[in-house]
Amino acid sequence: MAKTNGNALVQWLVATLLIAMLGAAKAVVLCDIESSKLNLCYAAVTGKHPPRPNEKCCEVVKNANLPCLCRYKSILPAVGINPTNALTLPSRCGLKTPPECRGNYLKPE
Repeated sequence: MAKTNGNALVQWLVATLLIAMLGAAKAVVLCDIESSKLNLCYAAVTGKHPPRPNEKCCEVVKNANLPCLCRYKSILPAVGINPTNALTLPSRCGLKTPPECRGNYLKPE
């Protein structure tokens, strides 16, 4: 039997969970955000030139566990989210970007 890459498996499971959460009627909490509130930031994290995050989106970001969320940055494209846009949300909402959110998709501040 081939050895399974544990990191890839975890990422696949998280991607599946996020997709299920986005389609589910019942809210699930991930990193202190109810899945039902994720849509408040959807416009600000998709496309090449997204609009500024609105006040409701920034409220979600301010209450989120950002270091926790940033652990999932590698799977964002799988759920239709532009990683660069998503990882700039904290600074666009007036927050400091956590170290966990830097790298791959962001230049250091």
